[in-house]
Amino acid sequence: MESTLKEQIPAGGVEDVYGEDCATEDQCITPWTIAVSSGYNLLRDPRYNKGLAFSERERDAHYLRGLLPPVVSTQELQEKKLMQSIRQYDLPLHKYVAMMELEERNERLFYKLLIDNVEELLPIVYTPTVGEACQKYGSLFKRPQGLYISLKEKGRILEVLKNWPERSIQVIVVTDGERILGLGDLGCQGMGIPVGKLALYTALGGVRPSACLPITIDVGTNNEKLLNDEFYIGLRQNRATGQEYYDFLHEFMSAVKQNYGEKILIQFEDFANHNAFELLAKYRTTHLVFNDDIQGTASVVLAGLIASLKLLGGALCDHTFLFLGAGEAGTGIAELIALEISKKTNTPVEETRRKIWLVDSKGLIVSGRKGTLQAFKKPWAHEHEPVNNLLDAVKAVKPSVLIGTSGVGRTFTKEVVEAMASMNERPLIMALSNPTSQAECTAEEAYTWSEGRAVFASGSPFPSFEYNEKLYFPGQANNCYIFPGFGFGLVMSGTIRVHDDMLLAASEALAAQVTDEHYAKGMIYPPFADIRKISAHIAARVAAKAYELGVATRLPRPADLVKYAESCMYTPNYRSYR
Repeated sequence: MESTLKEQIPAGGVEDVYGEDCATEDQCITPWTIAVSSGYNLLRDPRYNKGLAFSERERDAHYLRGLLPPVVSTQELQEKKLMQSIRQYDLPLHKYVAMMELEERNERLFYKLLIDNVEELLPIVYTPTVGEACQKYGSLFKRPQGLYISLKEKGRILEVLKNWPERSIQVIVVTDGERILGLGDLGCQGMGIPVGKLALYTALGGVRPSACLPITIDVGTNNEKLLNDEFYIGLRQNRATGQEYYDFLHEFMSAVKQNYGEKILIQFEDFANHNAFELLAKYRTTHLVFNDDIQGTASVVLAGLIASLKLLGGALCDHTFLFLGAGEAGTGIAELIALEISKKTNTPVEETRRKIWLVDSKGLIVSGRKGTLQAFKKPWAHEHEPVNNLLDAVKAVKPSVLIGTSGVGRTFTKEVVEAMASMNERPLIMALSNPTSQAECTAEEAYTWSEGRAVFASGSPFPSFEYNEKLYFPGQANNCYIFPGFGFGLVMSGTIRVHDDMLLAASEALAAQVTDEHYAKGMIYPPFADIRKISAHIAARVAAKAYELGVATRLPRPADLVKYAESCMYTPNYRSYR
């Protein structure tokens, strides 16, 4: 049965139109475009180009003689050469540009580099470097990647979607560019985020590149600097808001479903708070939607909390949580923690929320402020006298876990960390804001100010740090742990709706990958070097939950979901051509 399923569902979980992955790696495939690609065109087709790795027979069969130097290389040697070249660049942005240029000319080699050197290249193709790339996207822009859907296309979005050459799309990552990382409104230049996220869907999660579609919704920007920038690539107008905005988004969501069907995964990315919650609430019952800023961040942080219990002691319900930041990430994490405690203790979620406190720009969120609070903050307004700043909130609430999602750097001051350390033998401090410059504190500060007792994790990577002759390894609560495997689990099972229980399953699957060896180093996340294996386990747990909830459509269910996930994953090794 398992082999039958594997024949039915090709690698990457999408229809294999050209038989590319139905063949084993030692079988030949045909490099189709609209016609069979050959000669000069083949060398400029990133999906099939192999550069100097074309064999002698392939050079004869596809009219490549004279178009390449005579040497025949290997993919491994190409990888070695390119990594040496990339390492010579001093600036991360230059490395980013080099990687994007490689993706545009040789897709498989790009993913080979990224998969084999994931810990080194992840900060280059995604946070923190992608933030700077988005800020300068207009100047860096050379050729389009993905679809740009602007207000000019109102009433014609379905037609625009049909312009994309691939038909078997399974995952869309879409942004409107209003809240890019911690950098604010970058308008159309936010496209770097969907492009980067989908590269990770392939490299870390195994979704086929041709099944991924990055989209930017351009409704204008309120960033005056961009509007006055001669190289800006988006609409030169202030953002559409209100009914005009929501009507445009509704046309987009309807067109996507009409064009790609019920099982297309739409990941919302870097929408501003006031739109993110409303869009997720509106479409989660009618579409397969996922907001990585709300749900992905929550799931990866919950995984770190579950894993950290081995170091902190006690159960999740024994701890008190204090957040700095009450936006998408903060409230999303808080809600998932409350759901997990509720599930484990059979306590109503309204009661479990009382263990969780949030601080926003006006101070501690308390019941006395309910009249002025946004709707998504109201569940966290507990009975307490007003508290105006974080330090006083720490002293009043006495949390064992401090989580930063504020987007404001250096807000976990020495006094705050020392207060946490004075109340807890092992305080857990999570400075999650991206990029690195916006982190609430550094790993060095957390370890030094807590005299080496803190368990620390951050959103962007920090190097290991030695304190009192002991080496500490900061955890990275990076969404990349969750969303590639989570999305792949939805795709491979044909799931039609996302349920909160799937997010809890993903968190538990990630926490289970932390070993005693990792705990001995103070780590609460497994190393990124194992990310493909981690993603397979997450995908399996998510798919299992989908089957359990009755929302998976790919039947019958595979007997071993982990093996099935591994068998479906895209691999970037070169194929031989007929």
